[in-house]
Amino acid sequence: MATTFVSVPLKKSSEVDLAKPLSKFIHDTYPSGESQAEYIKAAEELNNLRKSAVCRALDKHDSSLEILLRYYDQLCALEPKFPFSENQLCLTFTWKDAFDKGSLFGGSVKLSFASLGFEKTCVLFNIGALASQIASEQNLENDEGLKAAAKYYQLASGVFQHIKDTVLSTMNRELTMDTSPDTVGTLSLIMLAQAQEVFFLKAAADKMKDAVIAKLANQAADYYGDAFKQCQFKENLPKEVLPVLAAKHCMMQANAEYHQSVLAKQQKKFGEEISRLQHASDLVKTVGSRYDEYINVKDLSDKIARALAAAKKDNDFIYHDRVPDVKDLEPVGKATLVKPTPVSVPMSQKFTDLFVKMVPLAVQQALSVYNQRRADLVNQLIAQMRESSNLANGVLASLNLPAAIEDVSGDNIPQSILEKSKAVIQQGGLQTIDQLVRDLPGLLQRNREILDEAMKILDQEEVTDNELKAKFKERWQRTPSNELYKPLRTEGANFRTTLDRAAQADKVVKERYAANSEIIALLCKPEAELNAAIPSGNPTKSLQGSEVVMLLKTLLASLNEVKKERETFENDIKSVQFDMTNRFLTALAQDGALNEEAISVTELDQIYGSHTQRVQQNLKKQEELLADIQAAHEEFSKSKQSNTDANLREEMLKKLAAGHDQFVELVNNLKEGTEFYNGITEFLVKFQTKCTDIVFARKTERDELLKDLQQSIAREPSAPNIPAAPAYQTAASVGGTTSAVPTPAPRNVFQPKPQPPARPPPPSVGSSFTPASSAATPKTNAPAPAPAPVASMPASVGGSGVLSQAQGPPYPTYQGFPGYYPMPMAYNQYAYGQYNMPYMYQPPGQPPFQSPQPPQQPGYPYPPQQFYQQ
Repeated sequence: MATTFVSVPLKKSSEVDLAKPLSKFIHDTYPSGESQAEYIKAAEELNNLRKSAVCRALDKHDSSLEILLRYYDQLCALEPKFPFSENQLCLTFTWKDAFDKGSLFGGSVKLSFASLGFEKTCVLFNIGALASQIASEQNLENDEGLKAAAKYYQLASGVFQHIKDTVLSTMNRELTMDTSPDTVGTLSLIMLAQAQEVFFLKAAADKMKDAVIAKLANQAADYYGDAFKQCQFKENLPKEVLPVLAAKHCMMQANAEYHQSVLAKQQKKFGEEISRLQHASDLVKTVGSRYDEYINVKDLSDKIARALAAAKKDNDFIYHDRVPDVKDLEPVGKATLVKPTPVSVPMSQKFTDLFVKMVPLAVQQALSVYNQRRADLVNQLIAQMRESSNLANGVLASLNLPAAIEDVSGDNIPQSILEKSKAVIQQGGLQTIDQLVRDLPGLLQRNREILDEAMKILDQEEVTDNELKAKFKERWQRTPSNELYKPLRTEGANFRTTLDRAAQADKVVKERYAANSEIIALLCKPEAELNAAIPSGNPTKSLQGSEVVMLLKTLLASLNEVKKERETFENDIKSVQFDMTNRFLTALAQDGALNEEAISVTELDQIYGSHTQRVQQNLKKQEELLADIQAAHEEFSKSKQSNTDANLREEMLKKLAAGHDQFVELVNNLKEGTEFYNGITEFLVKFQTKCTDIVFARKTERDELLKDLQQSIAREPSAPNIPAAPAYQTAASVGGTTSAVPTPAPRNVFQPKPQPPARPPPPSVGSSFTPASSAATPKTNAPAPAPAPVASMPASVGGSGVLSQAQGPPYPTYQGFPGYYPMPMAYNQYAYGQYNMPYMYQPPGQPPFQSPQPPQQPGYPYPPQQFYQQ
């Protein structure tokens, strides 16, 4: 029996460097260390695996299939861990149509698509294709080969069905024809039919019951029939697929009828046996007459013929059972032993995740949002504490504390003011602030330039894309740049807003610096100059030992303790570390999804709840102390002797205390601004790199698409189909008969001189020809002359039996034309006509381009020859 099976060709792909973009993403995302180096090594191994699975010829062997399975498993494990998209980690894969043979004007139909799902689909297609090829290579003469073939055909069927049912629904654009839902659905059915046929072959080899074999064969015929129906309108499949399926359908039906006839014979239904054998014989005859080029059914045909002859003989001589019509027979049952093998990841039994330590992208995103929530909470707590410290310093400065209770003489500088002055001088004073203020514009400008360059790159590519879209219109089938770049432009707009806010904050800091520069400069002076700048006042020695002064000193000491406690709190809050990775991974494994907000809020409350409570208690305690200090200071002010000098001195001391606080705040703000600009530079550089990468990927995709468009345009016809010629041009009637050759239209232009015809052969003299002069006087004892071989030649116009003139040059030679001068002449094989005469109208009834044969000259010993009129 013939064992012709359909196998699917592999798709071919261009080489893609996976290592470089993946390593770059790993380097930008993960901190330096052992994990980063391990991930980069894994990216290189993945790149090598792709080269082995895609970029080289694969043998029809299990080892090659194992490489494809491992690569597909790695893609499935990799997909949730990297942000593969056109506007993030952009990788463009190019694959060719498996069934396209190319054309004269271009290569194979191929598609370039920046999608890991596209890569997975094509690799999965190759898994099914290679499985079909391995199955077709199996030896079906032994049990192991039959089992292996059935296994691989079912695997191929399951793979193609998986592509149709699940994979293609996730793609947002049409792919090549070989991976269209109709095509892969048909391939799945073909593979299933072939697997069923293999089980039929195994059942026949194992000599199972004929009833079982008949049902298996009938089910295989049913599968082949369905596949044939689906293939009828698919022009992309190879041309030999359709006749093979049709032949297999008939052949499996014939097998089913044959084995059912054996069952009928066993049941002594001899008429049914003959009817089924006759039907089986008709089926194999159909295969032999129509599809013998593809399927050889001689053995099956001979077996059926022998069985039919024996059955007829027995029935004619013994049983005399009525032979029913095949339509009246009970249909053969069906039994299926095959089903598409479901695709479940991992498909390889030897799979090991190269990025096993890398968390999924959903967890990475959850961690990113959690870290932002954590940073917001920490910053909020720290901001509250710093604002409280600034408030306390502002209240004390407005009350001239502690300088007021330290100024015992009215002439010396209070100790607190001296300490503030030394602190300002130690930090560089005005020079430090001036340097920081000068650095800020340059840092801001650098960041703006980086951002502007990134946006310019996007703008230029978008302009090019719009121009090509306007040029090719609906042919330009790819995601428009203005849609693709929306997330990037939103991110860029956020960066620009942040920089604008930072610039506004810089302006506020500069205004505050301008307002306080004089008092800060005074704090930077030596002690003698500072003391001279402070007005003298009357001493308040009488109040130094009073109860109110002692109360103020106690309250100020308590306030200092509260502020120092906040510094400790700030360090404790910053040092809190908690890894949420395992928490998110557990939630993802349990629920299949992440509710980041609920998980993060709960965990942050547990981690920072105690810190938040301590901060609030500290702030409440400061509020109470400030109220007590203000009340005590009011009583202290009433007890002081009031005069103008004392008031001036107190005002100056307040300004100096406030100037110190302003200096500390200005330095902190400027340093934070410098740190902010340096930090955001790193993010802007990454953003610029992201823009550059996606524009480069888009350029590669654009070049591939342009190349494909050029090839498709070259393959298109340059003009619509030429309409058929009218009937009056395709047929000309001459003398009442219709000629298939159109009559040339009259010409009034001169034609170029044609090349002379080939030299005629020399005349030959033999018994076949009789001279014209002796034809009328027969000789005795001479054999009868053979007729001249002119029967197939057209007769001359005059009706004589001489040969007519051969087709002459394209000008008229009939009598009556002014240039026609018939002159008798002997044979001249070099004689030619005049070629520069215009074409004239040919009268009806006159053979075109021919003239009468001149009369034969007497005594001319040779038969008449064809000649051209001179």
